[in-house]
Amino acid sequence: MSTKQPTKNIVKTAWHTFMSSSVWRWFQKAIVLIIFSLVANHIAASDNFLGNEPYRFPIEGFLSSILLCILIGIIAHINFNFYTNKYFSKKVETVTIAKFMASTLGYVTIMYVPVNIIISLISDSQIEFYYVLIGLLITLLLSFILIGLWYAQDLYNLYQLSIKDAEITIENGARITKLTYENIFCFYSENKIVYTVQKDGKTITTDFTLNELEEKINDQLFFRANRKIIIHKDAVDQIEKIENGKLRILLKASIENDTIAEINISRYKRKAFMNWFQ
Repeated sequence: MSTKQPTKNIVKTAWHTFMSSSVWRWFQKAIVLIIFSLVANHIAASDNFLGNEPYRFPIEGFLSSILLCILIGIIAHINFNFYTNKYFSKKVETVTIAKFMASTLGYVTIMYVPVNIIISLISDSQIEFYYVLIGLLITLLLSFILIGLWYAQDLYNLYQLSIKDAEITIENGARITKLTYENIFCFYSENKIVYTVQKDGKTITTDFTLNELEEKINDQLFFRANRKIIIHKDAVDQIEKIENGKLRILLKASIENDTIAEINISRYKRKAFMNWFQ
């Protein structure tokens, strides 16, 4: 039996995993920043035009702009995560997006001036506040464009999730029930039947499997704890650390059922759960 095919499949799987990972997204952003810095620094001065004699590669400007872009990227990433956890995971609105952009540009402004002063001191060049101000305005304009492009897809995905957040239709034979997500505590499977537990403790059987529900619901609000249960973030009452790096989850609803009375999160899912919950 040839080993070429399994090896090819492994490489193909690894490539698809990389392409869909956050590492690939950061790699894309890094390429865009490098290209942007090269273009911006080459058109900033006539001496830097390709083909001119003598040509001088703008190494100082290139490195400075790369450093500045990295700092802006870090600021935008931290602020976007904050807004996602506090606002975007529930509802994506134009006002909230505007606040995110304004606050991010505000942080960029606070960072820009001292960084330019430090760079000027290191390069032993004179600080001219007029050029610092012009540079700040240009940086804010470009930051607005780049940040908007970087997070457009993320905001669209969150918007799609916020639409699905309104309600879900539970089918049980001939009966159809519509429930808002805020009234659902969890979904759990027992004896190959999936049940929905509401805030008031009422239980409804469904025709879905947990895998089907996992595809339908908002993963900002729900978490697949294990193969038997999906829990709502607001349903979590207590989190306890137990042996072997596991977590024990106690829900607010008092349902006398062994499946949801005590939920264990494996050590492999612990980090994902804490990132989701926090």
